[in-house]
Amino acid sequence: MHGLYDKVQDAVAFIKKKWSATPHAGVILGTGLGSFVQHIQEEASFEYGDIPHFPRSTAISHRGRLVCGRLSGLPVVAMEGRFHMYEGYPLDQITLPVRVMKALDAKLLVVSNACGGMNPYFRAGDIMLIEDHINLMGANPLIGINDDRLGPRFPDMCEPYCHRRIERALEVARRENIVAHKGVFVAVAGPNLETRAEYRFLRMIGADVVGMSTVPEVIVAVHCGLAVVGFSIVTDMCLPDALEPADVAKIIATANAAEPKLTKLVLGVLAGESVN
Repeated sequence: MHGLYDKVQDAVAFIKKKWSATPHAGVILGTGLGSFVQHIQEEASFEYGDIPHFPRSTAISHRGRLVCGRLSGLPVVAMEGRFHMYEGYPLDQITLPVRVMKALDAKLLVVSNACGGMNPYFRAGDIMLIEDHINLMGANPLIGINDDRLGPRFPDMCEPYCHRRIERALEVARRENIVAHKGVFVAVAGPNLETRAEYRFLRMIGADVVGMSTVPEVIVAVHCGLAVVGFSIVTDMCLPDALEPADVAKIIATANAAEPKLTKLVLGVLAGESVN
């Protein structure tokens, strides 16, 4: 953690040279969801490679750009693509943008991902509101010397995802006739997909969907005091007794097709936010 505070301040200073607004929310867009930024009234944008200490996104369909502007009338800063542990980056670097969002004075983190569905009641294209998570990545972004300026040594995780905002999103889903569930997200390191035995194990321990991201960002968001609402788009079904080889192109296409539904839910959540 040594030097992390200064890295955050360097990135914030760079962004503020071009964009002086205070974001109410930060948004992280996962696989296949980059087109969401079209709904943002863009005021400034930055390539990740230009922002001090930001990694470069190497994952498929991740554009690698920070977009600042307005969404539903609220100032936001959105990551058009994220970073993953399987790209070889340490978790403190992967989660640096979350700390930058907090340092820009954001109050809320909206996080999204594409995931594999293990709950047999789910279908590809459904959206799951993340109610809780399980960290099986074998690492934690808070390991190391704690800098109290960034958050407490032992952050409490009894409610990492805001229940009030989950219910608000579900109300929007009912009104818009969108299939949405509540459930548990389990994070694994990847990049390989799971074996049949691993899917059985993950389902047995209580997970509804599985992915390779999100949990590190949420841990850091809780550590630094951001409220969180999380959305998972089920892009393929991972039922061990009916398992088929994964088709990455099809997974991305499913995420793209579900993006309008995700947009309606996110806009619905933000419409209920009040800005002081």
